[in-house]
Amino acid sequence: MVPPDQGGGVMRTDLLTGTVDGLDEAMEAVDAFDRALVAGLLRPQSGGEAGPTALARAVAGTPLAARVAEAAGKAMAGAAGEDHFVALAAARTALLGSVHDALMCRVDEATGRVRTAEDVRAPEGQQAANLLTAARAWLSELARCGWRGIDHDLVAGSAEIVSAMLPDAALRRPATLLDGFAAELAASCPGASLERIPVRRWADLWSRGMLLTLPGAAGVPTTGVATGRLLPLGVDTQEHPTAVQAQVYAVFEPADGSAPRLVRASVSVPKPDTVVGAGLWQLLRPRMSLLAAAGEGRSMDLTGMPVTAEGDLVWSDEHARPGEPADAFATARVALSTATASPTAPLDRHPARIAEPVFLEGYTARKDDDGTLTFTLAGHDLSVDGDRVPTAGPLTPEAVAKSNACIGLLRWDAGTFSVQPLAVESTVRKKAAALHAGAWAGGTADKAGVKAEKAATDAAAVLRERAGRLLRK
Repeated sequence: MVPPDQGGGVMRTDLLTGTVDGLDEAMEAVDAFDRALVAGLLRPQSGGEAGPTALARAVAGTPLAARVAEAAGKAMAGAAGEDHFVALAAARTALLGSVHDALMCRVDEATGRVRTAEDVRAPEGQQAANLLTAARAWLSELARCGWRGIDHDLVAGSAEIVSAMLPDAALRRPATLLDGFAAELAASCPGASLERIPVRRWADLWSRGMLLTLPGAAGVPTTGVATGRLLPLGVDTQEHPTAVQAQVYAVFEPADGSAPRLVRASVSVPKPDTVVGAGLWQLLRPRMSLLAAAGEGRSMDLTGMPVTAEGDLVWSDEHARPGEPADAFATARVALSTATASPTAPLDRHPARIAEPVFLEGYTARKDDDGTLTFTLAGHDLSVDGDRVPTAGPLTPEAVAKSNACIGLLRWDAGTFSVQPLAVESTVRKKAAALHAGAWAGGTADKAGVKAEKAATDAAAVLRERAGRLLRK
């Protein structure tokens, strides 16, 4: 929402539909490199428009130019080493980072949001250099073989590396990425028989993994502490067969009376692939009391909670206690438009990671014959990403279609902006009724929620019993 002093009350959706200079060219260079990873970089590449060359041309004139040009030449000759792959991954990440920054400028202009300009730097570190080197070697071998060349032996090479990394808290971030990536690759082996390859996704995971193997890159430095009131807006869940993450988006009001700030709090846990839907909360709930507060519509009072420069709360229950009731839609209407946003860390500057909290009201919802849902605001259309609506709560695409107000995350995918609903409000018998994606996060008496929780409890009990039998044997 645009603050009243900047023209008032309605998000400028027209600014989200125009072209962005240089965006198409940057994405073409990224796509060219991604296509090269399909066949692999073990054999010499031919043609002036080959992927590594496209990356080198795109970053010419930048501090990366010389190193990437050398890496592209080695890759074209089939002689690239680990350092060369790191340089190519860095160039690809830099290009996507420039796209991210251009899109975020549009988002800030459309919402009227103020974003702090503080630099976010990774901490220095040299933890477990041998494990990072081993991970980088495995990722380099993937690049040489390409997605068409993967087989079970190659993918299995990550197992020992991941097992050794997971116990180290400082390496858990890259370990989780490698574990999930390897699971996807294993499920797709052999690569030669694949009819469809998720080219962009696997290249994203590969390049991010390469950079996370650099010492210190996976660290998240805290830059201060937060003391004040936390007002939850909504909960998003991101699920993978081997892990799940819940992110609570909120407005933080500092106790010193300074400007409110947009923040996030995240919790991630490993999971078996049979625990899905509402069962996820049973894994997440014990790790973070904020989930219960968000589900109950309650604020939290923070005292000395560590926070990063990106606005991520490093959550610890000892720094928080439940506060007064706080309606998310009241927070969105009153505080969201004036809350400042934080900068983005270098490795997180990717278009797919754009998730900007917005409040939409006074729109008309239209559902097309193909099921596509669209909000129309001030004569301009904004597509609704119904596929992203979390399945672990009562919010449904049908409820979104009947709504007249929405708290959501503004995202960018496949060349367009869309909104992912976290909560909607509609009029039922002349009264406002709200549905939240995270309504079951802290538990629920809702019949559907209770049924889903029971099914998940039964599944977890079966898994524990089977695990016990295996251990006894």
